[in-house]
Amino acid sequence: MIGSGAREHAIVRALGSDSEVDAVIVAPGNPGMDAIALCEALPGGVLDGDGIVELATRHAVDLVVIGPEAPLVAGVADVVRAAGLPVFGPSAAAAQLEGSKSFAKDVMAAADVPTAMARVCHTLDEVGAALDALGAPHVVKDDGLAAGKGVVVTDDRDEALAHARACLAKEGGVVVVEEFLDGPEVSLFCLCDGSTVIPLAPAQDFKRVGDGDQGPNTGGMGAYSPLDWAPASLVDELVTRVAEPTVEEMARRGTPFSGVLYVGAAVTSRGPRVIEFNARFGDPETQVVLARLRTPLGGLLRAAATGELDGFGTLAWSDQHAVTVVVASHNYPGTPRTGDPVTGIEEATDVPTAYVLHAGTGRADDGTLVSAGGRVLSVVALGDSLSQARERVYDAVGQIELEGSHHRTDIALAAEREELHVG
Repeated sequence: MIGSGAREHAIVRALGSDSEVDAVIVAPGNPGMDAIALCEALPGGVLDGDGIVELATRHAVDLVVIGPEAPLVAGVADVVRAAGLPVFGPSAAAAQLEGSKSFAKDVMAAADVPTAMARVCHTLDEVGAALDALGAPHVVKDDGLAAGKGVVVTDDRDEALAHARACLAKEGGVVVVEEFLDGPEVSLFCLCDGSTVIPLAPAQDFKRVGDGDQGPNTGGMGAYSPLDWAPASLVDELVTRVAEPTVEEMARRGTPFSGVLYVGAAVTSRGPRVIEFNARFGDPETQVVLARLRTPLGGLLRAAATGELDGFGTLAWSDQHAVTVVVASHNYPGTPRTGDPVTGIEEATDVPTAYVLHAGTGRADDGTLVSAGGRVLSVVALGDSLSQARERVYDAVGQIELEGSHHRTDIALAAEREELHVG
């Protein structure tokens, strides 16, 4: 397992409960994963494909799973495949579905995938014209990777232009301006082996830093699953109208997609429309989706990596609801303060069904657990109802102590109150 965040911790936790998995090695991992798996240093970092091959070969692993987007876009999966090792994660060419918003739009157009109208802009004048043509609310996206923080949605034209200016100032800067899509958002992970698509359960995440969807975008402040408000046909529609045509188009281009195709969509009055693609599991949605998955994860990921998803049986899911809440460092999503002691994790896990996944944590010289990033922990809990899951997860979050930390208090609240509607 390559990575060090809560998404990877959730995957490692699921793999560790799979009776067919003998051992899990994580590089570089984090203190939370170190308690349930063997964490190995990765001196060259997650972009060092040769270092990952050496590590995987030394441990004679049966599967390499690449968690974050940066190594996928950089072609690490290609290096691992070239060494003859099964790898879960797309090639660099296929990962451009996440690495370039404009590339993804081109693929969607060719595959007739429903999505927002958009204009690709290379100058500020082009951005201004696109803003005027598409109207407010304005949606301005950095074309490249931005760790979940490259999108601004605003009614303020000056704010939209300022974000575009910052994106264009980067080397090779490109901006995508889109029409705003109404309706609640949904995240759907589709496992792919280049031709076959198997969807997981949908989830909904919360990108804004503050309650009521206020403040700047983040990498994600919480999520829940299942989505009782969503139409029963939603998953099938996203698979047949979005995922399968996209996978077919990628194969036609000679760049087959193998791994996770993350479909981020808005369920609008006109039907679902794609907001974005990602080329890996989403964070924090993975935390709640895998909390409910009962089918062993190891065999599923290996089948995707080896082209054997066709014929894989129906996936088994828990009927319980899962909610995760992210505990973030002081000043996140700005430059986070790090090095603060983190306590209360054991007390949090005393709450029924609750557990804590590490994201941005580290060890001080004396062994104390400290914050080491913006999103520090993902606290997860399950319940027989969404209300019970929310009550448990916030009870567990209340046990965590991290000076200056913050979290949203309204994750899944609108769904609990049955305030989400489609059409």
